Formats: sequence, C-alpha cells, structure tokens
Amino acid sequence: MFITKKHISRRTVLRGIGTAVALPFLEAMAPAATPLRQTAATPKSRFCGIEVVHGCAGSTEWGTNEGLLIPEKEGRDAEFGMIVKPLEYFRDYITNISMTDCGQADPWTPEEVGADHFRSAAVFLTAAHPKQTVGSDVYCGTSLDQMYAQKYGQDTPVPSIQLTTENADAFGNCGWMYSCWYMNTISWSSPTTPLPMTLNPRLAFEQLFGSGGSAEDRSIRRRLKRSILDGIAEKVASLRGELDGPDRNRFDSYLDNVREIERRIEAIEKFNAANPDRELPSAPVGVPDSWDDHTRLQMDLIALGFASETTRVATLKLGRDTSNRVFPESGSTTPFHTASHHQDVPSKILDLAKINRYHISLLAYFLNRLKNTEDGDGNLLDNSLVFYGSGMGNSNVHGHKRVPAILAGHAGGTIGGNLHVRCKEDTPQANILLSMAQKIGLNLDVLGDSTDTIAI
Repeated sequence: MFITKKHISRRTVLRGIGTAVALPFLEAMAPAATPLRQTAATPKSRFCGIEVVHGCAGSTEWGTNEGLLIPEKEGRDAEFGMIVKPLEYFRDYITNISMTDCGQADPWTPEEVGADHFRSAAVFLTAAHPKQTVGSDVYCGTSLDQMYAQKYGQDTPVPSIQLTTENADAFGNCGWMYSCWYMNTISWSSPTTPLPMTLNPRLAFEQLFGSGGSAEDRSIRRRLKRSILDGIAEKVASLRGELDGPDRNRFDSYLDNVREIERRIEAIEKFNAANPDRELPSAPVGVPDSWDDHTRLQMDLIALGFASETTRVATLKLGRDTSNRVFPESGSTTPFHTASHHQDVPSKILDLAKINRYHISLLAYFLNRLKNTEDGDGNLLDNSLVFYGSGMGNSNVHGHKRVPAILAGHAGGTIGGNLHVRCKEDTPQANILLSMAQKIGLNLDVLGDSTDTIAI
C-alpha cells in the first residue's frame, strides 16, 4: 500500500474559545518518503520590512570614511564596521548594499523643503513621492510588503501584520502641510490606502492567535483570564499523541513560545495597571515602558507568525520620525532626534553611531529567533527576507543619499548572503526593492523610480 497523502494538513488550525492557533511546519505534513524540498509543503518565503528613522551615522562623509557602516571591500567577506558589528554572527545571511539614494524623499518643490521626515517613511517601501496634503486625499504608492501580501498572503489567516514601537496615532497636519499618515506607517495597500500600525503587543497577539470564534468568545476568554492554549488543551494532547519524536519536540517548542509571549504580555499589563506613574503614561496598558522589551516582543510575535505561517508578511517601524526617545542601553544618553543633528562633529556622529549599533543589535536578536526556528528542511532565516534600512541617510542635513540598506536571509535560496554590493553614484534605493521583489516571486519590471536590478 502506497501512502500518498499528507498525514496532517499544512493548514491545520486548532480552534477553541476565541482561539485559532495555526501549526508550525511539521514533517508529518509532507507526503511519506518524499524529500521536503520536493513537496508543495515547502514553506514560501516570508518578508519583513524594518524601518529605522533618522538615518545613520555611517551615511555621513566622515562616517563613510571611517567605515562605520559601509565596508571598504566589495564582494564576499567584507569587514563589518562598528554599527553593523552585531550582525557578524549572521554573515552568511547578510547582504549589505551601499551608496543608494532615496531620491523620491527629496523635496520636489520649494513648498516641500524641510519636510524630509514626513516623506522618508512613506517612501521606504514604496519608492514613490508622497503627495503634499493634509486632507484625506493622501497619495503615495503600493508598498513592497503589500504587493507580496496581495499575491502570497491571501491563503494565510493574516495576510500581513504591521507593527510599530512608538505611538503613531496623530492625524491631520503633522507639519509642512503633510498628513500624519505619511509618518504613521510604512505599509500602503494602494497609493491611497495607508495601513495603520499596531503599537500594543496584546492587539498583535490577538490578531495572530485570537481570531477564532466570535468577539464575544474572545471577550469571555480574556475576562476569565484564560490562556489562548487553555481552550485547545484536548486538541493539543490528541495531536501530540500522533506525532513522532522530532515533530513532537518542534510542536512543544512552538506552543511553549506562544505561551511564553502570552505570559510576558500579561505580566506587562499587570505591572502597568498597578503602577500608574509610568514613563509612558499615555501608552496602552500592554505596552512596556522599556523600548528594548517592547521591540523584542514585537519581533517575537512576527517570528511566531512566520513559524506557523499565520502570516508571511510583516512590517516593523522602529520609532517615529522626530522622536527624542533616549536609549540608555546604547551607551548614549542623548535624545535620538537631537543626536541625529550632529553638525558633522565626529564625536557627535559617534554618539549617534552608538544608537544605530544598538538598533542593529535588536535586528540581530530577531535574526537569531528566525535562525533557531526550524522550517521545512531549513530554518526560518533560510526561508525569509528581512529588509532593514531607512529613507534617510545623513540626518543632520535631512539627506537621502547613502541610505542604510541591509538584507538578511536567503529567501528560500534565491539570495546568497555574505556579500557587500557598492552601487554606482545616484543609484536609486528602488533598485533594491525591485531586486527583492523579483527574488521573492513578484513579476515586476519596475518599482517606483527603479532603473535596474542589483546582483544580490
């Protein structure tokens, strides 16, 4: 007798009261005696776009000469400068692309001069120049993450998830006659449809794992303080009994991670509810005062969503433009926006570099989560493409030249890694977006102001 069908469907979801927990990829989901790489069950690439505001110290002329961000050597085995040093462990997964410009974020008319912060976020994944307006007639472009979600995210429970680490709830005119929407998000499902970003980890957790049942079911579960996993305990036990050793371990590890994140969110909510004198008094109760804790939690949620293919597409905005938040973990006590206006003084550029390096260390944390999560016949980092960068370069002059751009992951084997590509002068950042789009399966010949692809 030949076994030709999957033991467990790839789309199996364990449902309980207000719960819908999708499963990670298990070997039991592949046809018997068939290599995973030859099956339709091989996971599709995940895409994550991460925007950091205020550019980079390594994009200054002094920072470039010092190699803070941009390596001197091109090709393989290029050195990692001070800012990107935390990524050294992931060298085989890292593609550093330097010297590209985000020209669509430049002012096109005299009226637009000074509003670079308001355009940088909007341009980051769209490569489209945003319309200057404070009304509802916002206009930019469809972002790369949403192009991918529209093609490869429709068969997942959550086509895409948009997260942030700072309040982005301002509306109307945020300055220079630009709508706040342009700073509030980096995801656009169409040129006229900006997508809101989720600040509260509780809301993100419920979006990923609390979509089962009715709103009343979910309300009952939260009111009874029941875990997401409580309502599916019997189903978990039944399924676990059908799995072999490796699959069982993978299944247990995944559920442990779900429960651990839930515990962390509950602990934050409990602490904040009992301590009204918070550093962030206006933040939702589920948001920790610590930016480090908040960012790691948002990244962990993305990693879990990717592991179960609850979603294949995520964006994360690391802060709000013009934010003066202080990051003591970086070794700098200078507020972020203040540090970004360094007057090209080397000592002040190095102070900003400390903040940049700290942010990169959080990227390293995320990559570590992906690399240590099994996925098909590899790991999540093998099957993901993470784009980390900014629409701004030298923030002291609100410049958009030499913008930072780091790619991480193999995107299912389409990107090699351990590579530094130094582009020719005036190469648009949109060329990176177009190159990534083609590597993750989008049939595009042009994206925004792109002129060509880059060999990645």
